[in-house]
Amino acid sequence: MKHDKRKAAVAAYKERKVESGIYAIRCPAAGRAWVGIAPDLATIRNRHWFTLRNGSHPAAALQAAWAAHGEAGLLFEILERIDDEIGGFTRECLLKELLAEWAARLVADRL
Repeated sequence: MKHDKRKAAVAAYKERKVESGIYAIRCPAAGRAWVGIAPDLATIRNRHWFTLRNGSHPAAALQAAWAAHGEAGLLFEILERIDDEIGGFTRECLLKELLAEWAARLVADRL
């Protein structure tokens, strides 16, 4: 039965709706923010937290904020979701434009 449950869980994961968009990681104590593009908003936080826990995040300032303030000192938020009907090149261009807008608005570094 375990095999059947696992198989069903994998199938459900593959069939789920994937949302892309713009997200932010903020460190209020340090007064810093980082914004990024996520092809899958449901998984991006876990990816960042994994690399931060392991001390291997490519953004040195974000890694330093994690080291100084810990996991509780960082906030993750989704800033904007992209309509899943927008495809390909148009989606990519829109995400880049939105990233630039949010980075300027929040005075944030890009991830």
